[in-house]
Amino acid sequence: MARILIAEDERDIRDLIEITLKFAGHEVHKVANGAEAVEKAPELLPDLIMMDVRMPRMSGYEACVALKNIDSIKDIPIVFLSAKGQDAEIEAGLDVGAYEYILKPFAPDDLTKRIGEILKQFNIE
Repeated sequence: MARILIAEDERDIRDLIEITLKFAGHEVHKVANGAEAVEKAPELLPDLIMMDVRMPRMSGYEACVALKNIDSIKDIPIVFLSAKGQDAEIEAGLDVGAYEYILKPFAPDDLTKRIGEILKQFNIE
């Protein structure tokens, strides 16, 4: 079981991800924007951070840069979630330090499988 922090401004998507990952046995914590993720992550010390790219107050890209500058959490893998699948968007996400980029919409089973694969690569189960 992994501790996962989700930063997603759309409540329905945030709740879907939470239900999906809790059903898979993970401990899930939710915030509504990038600024809240930057505040919450150092105290929570999650195993994985999932973030939407486009959020109010602080975008996923800005939050990723800020998180990677905090020593205690800089090595936590960050996965971006976005409906924007253009190569430039994906490259921008990876350039700021994200480990993976998952496109929305996604099937819950596919999300569970992909997150499981990522956690396994980091020896987190």
